[in-house]
Amino acid sequence: MRRNARIISTGMVAPERVLNNQYFNELLGEDVDTWLRENLTIRERRWCREDESTADLAEAAAWRALKNAGLKAEELNLIIISTDTPEYISPSTASVVQYRLGAVNAGTFDLNTACAGFVTALDVGAKYIRSDEQYENVLVIGAYAMSKFLNMEDKKTVTLFADGAGAVILRADNGDRGFLGSLLHTEGKYHDWMGIYAGGAHQVCTQRVVGRKDHMLKFTKKFPKEINPKTWTRMITQLAARLGHSAKDIDKLFLTQININSIRETMENLGLDMSHTHTIMDRYGYTGSACIPMALAEAVDQGQLHENDLVYFMGSGGGLAFACAAFRW
Repeated sequence: MRRNARIISTGMVAPERVLNNQYFNELLGEDVDTWLRENLTIRERRWCREDESTADLAEAAAWRALKNAGLKAEELNLIIISTDTPEYISPSTASVVQYRLGAVNAGTFDLNTACAGFVTALDVGAKYIRSDEQYENVLVIGAYAMSKFLNMEDKKTVTLFADGAGAVILRADNGDRGFLGSLLHTEGKYHDWMGIYAGGAHQVCTQRVVGRKDHMLKFTKKFPKEINPKTWTRMITQLAARLGHSAKDIDKLFLTQININSIRETMENLGLDMSHTHTIMDRYGYTGSACIPMALAEAVDQGQLHENDLVYFMGSGGGLAFACAAFRW
């Protein structure tokens, strides 16, 4: 049988600091709670403490995934972290986490395709296992500490974005279960519509730039509201057809948790009811590259996934980057 990569464990973590919608009503001096609950289902979210950051969240999620897999950190061969809120510009956040875990036998790298990052990293990790026999156990983490980059006066971002991390461990397997296929797509024309545009080589984060708040997350243009459900539906349908089944055969579908209406529309487009997905944004806000592995970990803890289930992951984020992957559970 062909060597394949199977998800053997999950883990998730969110900061202890809870901010409910009332906090933002008071911060902004207006009622944002009603809109957040009615349009996004968000009631509260978690933010890092001042002394807490991306590597802390990634490490905690990693320990939970290791415990659930019954693995020691030394048994890891590779650590991939997807994040666009890295611990540093350089070196990688993955190297920090490798050191903290004591994963002395693991190579490391970070991957940034914004909020599509976890699914992209999952795809990359699975292909490492498929193509190279030295990789037996691969840790894939989606981590997000966007609260560090929010403008407290910008209600479009400050009320939505939050922090968290989710992790999975991929293991080499020779059975029928595991990775089935993937599809990546980017609409690069939107690259300057949303992001953090200072701090890199294009615009070094000097004191002058900090004064303009260019080092914070911002929307520069409003995205077409149909772009996510339309692209998600197309990519899922296309991948399903390539793999020889229908989207209606999907047992569980995990989608980027940025807009509940986009999720509902996509599920309707695919002919699936909402029991075939799982959402966490009502309690955790929008956690970017962490939202899909966090939703997965919670669904696993609740016993929602079963052996041989057909599971799809569909992520999207700034760039605009899109990533879809299918697994047999």
